[in-house]
Amino acid sequence: MSLHYIIDGYNIINHPQFTRTHKSSQDSRSALLSLIRRKRLTGSLKNKVTVVFDGYPDLSAAPFDESGIRVIFSRRVSADEKIKMLVEETANRKNIIAVSDDKEIKFMVKSLRARVSGVDEFFSVKEKAKNGRKEEMMEAGLNYTQMQKINEELSRLWSKE
Repeated sequence: MSLHYIIDGYNIINHPQFTRTHKSSQDSRSALLSLIRRKRLTGSLKNKVTVVFDGYPDLSAAPFDESGIRVIFSRRVSADEKIKMLVEETANRKNIIAVSDDKEIKFMVKSLRARVSGVDEFFSVKEKAKNGRKEEMMEAGLNYTQMQKINEELSRLWSKE
C-alpha cells in the first residue's frame, strides 16, 4: 500500500523549520522539492508526492526537475481549495496524507476521511523512524545497560537454535 502525500508547499516554505536560504520564491520551491526527495520526508520512494503551490508558475524559470514529485499550481483557486479537490477526487482516501499547518485544510481533509500531518511532524518523520525503537525501550523505563543485557540474552537464545 503506497501512500499519497499532498503537500501545501507555501505552508512549509513559510514555516520556521524550513530554513530559507534562497532569495526568490522560485529558489525556495526548488529547495523544498529537493529537501523532500533528499531527506525522504515521505518515506518510501514508492509513495506518491504532490506539492501544491498557490498561483501560477513562473514561466521564465526553468521547470522543476525533481523526479517523482508532481508539482501543481492552483491558478485561479487557492492551494487550500486545490488540495481539497485532490482529496475529493481520490477513491481510496485512507492512503492520503495532507501536509499542512493550516487549520482549514486539516479540518477539510479529516472530514473527507484522509489523514493529515502538521509541518513539524512531517519534518520529524525521519528522526522518529531512526530513533523509534530506542525511544520505545526508554519509555518502558529501561536504561542503556538494561537494553544491552536484554539484547545479549536474546542473541544467546537465538544463536542456540
